[in-house]
Amino acid sequence: MIQNTRSLISLRYHTVTKAINKEFWNSTSDILHSIYVGSYGRNTAIDTSDIDILVELPSSLFDRYSNLSGNGQSRLLQAVRNAILNAYPRSDVRADGQVVKIAFSDGMYFEIVSAFKNWDGIYKYPDSNIGGSWRSTNPKAEQEAMAQKNKSSNGLLYDTCRHIRYIRDNYFSSYHLSGIVIDSFVYNAIGNWRWLNSGEPSSSPRGTYEQVLLDYYNQHGISYGMNINAPGSNDTVSTSSSYECLGKVLRNMI
Repeated sequence: MIQNTRSLISLRYHTVTKAINKEFWNSTSDILHSIYVGSYGRNTAIDTSDIDILVELPSSLFDRYSNLSGNGQSRLLQAVRNAILNAYPRSDVRADGQVVKIAFSDGMYFEIVSAFKNWDGIYKYPDSNIGGSWRSTNPKAEQEAMAQKNKSSNGLLYDTCRHIRYIRDNYFSSYHLSGIVIDSFVYNAIGNWRWLNSGEPSSSPRGTYEQVLLDYYNQHGISYGMNINAPGSNDTVSTSSSYECLGKVLRNMI
């Protein structure tokens, strides 16, 4: 991403963080209680990627919203939405299922996950669909696992994830392929492949790596929607809405 884009993302990230802290923590901090998650947090984003933020809320609020009659998760998302509207009253801010989405006039999108942190580092976040429920996520574990494998692959992991996003956005934009499916797939499929060090000879024929990715896709059932596991957290990642586009992208790479 170009520096100007990164600076704008940072500015908006801190503005959202400050709005949440003011509303829920009685604080003016623009850095506490929030982290980048999603593709941006895993360092696999490209210019067209949405920006995902997780904002931590006080644990005392969990029981309050859990015990509300009706859909407490929906009401929590509305409270977060209202806090963000105070900071961005002219932007399109709406609660949508599990997140609050901000659509800025310049085409940038933020998705805000409001969550409660457990003692073990796992977060609970609201899902307002089908009457409301709580889901869990462990973004730090995912980010750390991705960073470790990227280091051992000499950067090949991040480069592959970004390349798949580029092909998706430029050749198959009418199809759906989520970032977590891309990153989880490459993490699991990459094996011991890595970029060679400078001057290091290669014994692999051209195109072998791309074929390995496609073979993993076919041999592990992802070609017909089999679930995969997220790096680090080992959470189940559904590929049901993404496997068709992923297959198209992998065949395009070959």
